[in-house]
Amino acid sequence: MWRRTASIVSPSSTSFFSSSSISLSQPTPSLAAFKPTSSLSSSSRLYSNKTESFLSGTSASYEEQMYDAWKKDPSSVHASWAAYFSAVDAGVPAEAAHSIPYNLGVNENIKVPIGAAVAAAPVAAAPGAAATQATAWEIDASLRLFSLVRAYWRNGHIKADLDPLNRRKEENLQPRFVPLDLNPEYWGFTEAEMDMKIPIAGRPPLLSMTGRTSTTAREVLAELEKSYCGKIGVEFTHVNNTEMVNFLREKVENPLPELDKTERMMIYDRLAWGDLFENFLATKYGGAKRFGLEGCEALIPGIKALIDTAAHHGCEEMLIGMPHRGRLNTLANVIRKPLAAIFCEFKGQNPLEEGSGTGDVKYHLGTSYIRNTNAGEKIRLSLAANPSHLEAVNPVVCGRARARQDARGDHTGKHVCALLMHGDAAFAGQGVVYESLHLNDLPKYTTRGSIHIVVNNQIGFTTDPRDARSTPHPTDVAKNVNAPIVHVNADDVEAVVHVFKMAAEFRQIFQEDFVIDLVGYRRHGHNEIDPCEMTQPLMYKLIGKHQPVLKKYEQFLLDKNVCTEQEMKEITDKIKHKLESGFEEAKSYKTKDKEWLESRWSNYKRLWEKTGGKPRPTNIDGDRIKKIGSVLTNLPEGFTPHKQIKKLLEKKKHMFETGEGFDWGTAEALAFGSLVQEGVKVRLSGQDSERGTFSHRHAVLHDQKTGEKFTPLAAIQNDVGRDFDVANSSLSEFGVMGFDLGYSLEDPDYLVLWEGQFGDFSNGAQIIIDQFISSGEQKWNRQSGLVLLLPHGYDGQGPEHSSARLERFLAMTDSPIKVADLSSLEKRQEYVKEANWQVCNVTSPANYFHLLRRQIHRPFRKPLCLMSPKNLLRHPLCQSSLSEFTDTELFTRVYPETFPDEINAPKDVRKVVFCSGKIYYELLEHRREHKIKDVAIVRVEQLAPFPFDLVNNVLDEYPTSEVVWCQEEPENMGAWHYLFFQMRETMKNSSCLATEPSYVGRRPAASPATGSNAVHLKEQKAIIEGALA
Repeated sequence: MWRRTASIVSPSSTSFFSSSSISLSQPTPSLAAFKPTSSLSSSSRLYSNKTESFLSGTSASYEEQMYDAWKKDPSSVHASWAAYFSAVDAGVPAEAAHSIPYNLGVNENIKVPIGAAVAAAPVAAAPGAAATQATAWEIDASLRLFSLVRAYWRNGHIKADLDPLNRRKEENLQPRFVPLDLNPEYWGFTEAEMDMKIPIAGRPPLLSMTGRTSTTAREVLAELEKSYCGKIGVEFTHVNNTEMVNFLREKVENPLPELDKTERMMIYDRLAWGDLFENFLATKYGGAKRFGLEGCEALIPGIKALIDTAAHHGCEEMLIGMPHRGRLNTLANVIRKPLAAIFCEFKGQNPLEEGSGTGDVKYHLGTSYIRNTNAGEKIRLSLAANPSHLEAVNPVVCGRARARQDARGDHTGKHVCALLMHGDAAFAGQGVVYESLHLNDLPKYTTRGSIHIVVNNQIGFTTDPRDARSTPHPTDVAKNVNAPIVHVNADDVEAVVHVFKMAAEFRQIFQEDFVIDLVGYRRHGHNEIDPCEMTQPLMYKLIGKHQPVLKKYEQFLLDKNVCTEQEMKEITDKIKHKLESGFEEAKSYKTKDKEWLESRWSNYKRLWEKTGGKPRPTNIDGDRIKKIGSVLTNLPEGFTPHKQIKKLLEKKKHMFETGEGFDWGTAEALAFGSLVQEGVKVRLSGQDSERGTFSHRHAVLHDQKTGEKFTPLAAIQNDVGRDFDVANSSLSEFGVMGFDLGYSLEDPDYLVLWEGQFGDFSNGAQIIIDQFISSGEQKWNRQSGLVLLLPHGYDGQGPEHSSARLERFLAMTDSPIKVADLSSLEKRQEYVKEANWQVCNVTSPANYFHLLRRQIHRPFRKPLCLMSPKNLLRHPLCQSSLSEFTDTELFTRVYPETFPDEINAPKDVRKVVFCSGKIYYELLEHRREHKIKDVAIVRVEQLAPFPFDLVNNVLDEYPTSEVVWCQEEPENMGAWHYLFFQMRETMKNSSCLATEPSYVGRRPAASPATGSNAVHLKEQKAIIEGALA
């Protein structure tokens, strides 16, 4: 029985009130049993076993003091206490009496009121004062009535008629659980009371009753059933914004607008396109996978209505992400990809131009289109390409949407919107859904509201919902971010259109997420050749005899005398003719670039196009360096830095004054600042990226007295309004890396960097790395210049803080094991362009500077996977001089022996040790300490694409030397297995007498590193000594 009390006043039942306005002097929501002496109404027997107070000690005493104060002067206590005491004195059960008053925390200027009966009942006078205006029963009944209303707000969706198949009834399944609080008897209403008049005094329990002064419980119950338990089910009691709740109530509680003939015929036309398109594909390509929309065809008129409504409310661009289910239908009927282009893909034609990449299956592809709405507005639609890894595209689309908003200066999100479609099993089951949702209100990641559509076919491949999720609906995860959730029966196409319009309007007004649960079914198997009856025999018997929604709507239009059969036939004949025309055109169709590339990328060279020029230099002049240095080292007047920051700034000033000692963080800041000067947007994102995990960056400074933030590089301006932006991300890898990838896809003149707290944690985003970054260009012809900063290096911190899994990035590199002709700058640039990405392990601050600038200073874009350092950030040997920024023109792919004066002449060098990363400095220090003269050390800064030419030059210089590859990682990790084949091939083509390299490093292991620092030091010592022995 306690649970029933809690359900009256659970936080969800009152969450539409502003929490900030709840006073400490009002009754606690769970307040139960304080009972002044009074006669209780007969209905109180329902609660008789719940009336013992949990209050004791000071709490009970406090309540008694409040009661005594109210008896003397009702105005001396908060209105909520006054209403509570008034109700209890009038005989209302204590459990109902503590309902929060109507106007508590509600903005009186809001046009759509939220009612509660307490406000309708005047506060009872203190003993001896004038009599109250309402009877005890009226107060009691009105409170119980509003408790019933709130129960429907909270739980009406559970009772709603959402399943087109009505499986529970048809399959004789266990009846749907209906919450007890939806029964009037639960609130103490007897049959006789159901028709008794209850005053509502201008505070209607439902908006459809606005203007009435009284009602009955039966009338209210009928309206509640119609509003909350029909073909639409609404969840909003978790939403903590009163205006949003008011908006939703208005849309749900008022009758749906009656559509005229024009509107209904437009819905019919759109629905017919969705239905006939699937039928056409089934007829022409019966044995092909297409992941059809049958069972949820109402999605097509729904999306079109959503887009039209969004455009009407100011949206000019919509970025769309969706899975395979219904994708071809959406491409054809919403995005308007040419029918011939879709049909030719069924013939097995590569959707990309010849030589441009491997392509992808037809139900993964995307495109863009400018749509003209019926009202004359224009809106650009862009459907993102995506893999079969469900929901992985969500953060990518959100990142693109945010990038477009930033590019346009759309700081409210009114003009650019993200629309994401999901499957029911995936939305409930995939962790990236939450990782994406939780970005919705983070300042550097919000899209100012995304619209989510769950295409709920009530099955996940062959898995029933009971086995696929632990919640009543697949959409419950969205409650975590206060998103309204509206469920709608996919067989009621007009209800679907109403809900989709509501979603667009809500998003444009409030710039918050909105979730639609489109409940339908899947007429065929997971794909069209899958025998679905094997696992769901009863469900598919129902589906087999279930009438498609198009036929249902046709009958509805005829019954309503909206149109004739001939008018509908004219529409369907027109559609069939266009489908046939597209089929014929497909026989000779050729892919056009405009279906793939957006204008901002049109001047950038694709895989099959020659660059036609040399790399652009990446150095800058000394004056620019001084200007950036001034920005980096000067603070605003009155700013109080941390004492360590003050020392750091003095050290940086010394660097710029002397031209020596430039460290990693300063070199990075120079790269960022110089690119911003040139009109490039720079975005750095990651966990703790503002300061840097290792306290080396300090891109954002904090005033020690006021706490105010200062970003020095933000002071650098350019003519195009692009700036430097650094963001501390949430503790997410998958979602945030996907977001930043999406951001990088928007414009080639953006340098976007995602930084791992440690490189080890990047595998939390492995799907983004595997399915998008490494292969996106080959599959979808989409370039990205995203930089992954992956702190990597063995320094005794254990297996979780040592390795960014360099071997994985190299294994996914598509560089051929064949010596390439790299005899000219043009050929070297072409070599990089043809690769899928770059993998580097850099050892010089200046070289890092050139590497970052190279990302922008060339006519194509490639992802960069950088094993960034940890203990090199302040290493005394890892410093650069000014001339390395001003005189060195390009990134150095390989450093040959840097100190030839310290070793023998090449002919007397016994061994050449190739390495990469911070182990170089350990080798160098050991060689110096032990005065080893017959070993040369070579640094490979760019591991992939492999620098055959420069490695070959080194081998030619030491033709009689032993060749060794030295690494910190275990033998089955790191670069060894990749480098072995590349170096062996190079050695065959050089004058080197050795035929293959030998290995020095840790032995094979399952774990990347030991957890013991003592063991680590012992292993590291053995590697260094072994390499130089």
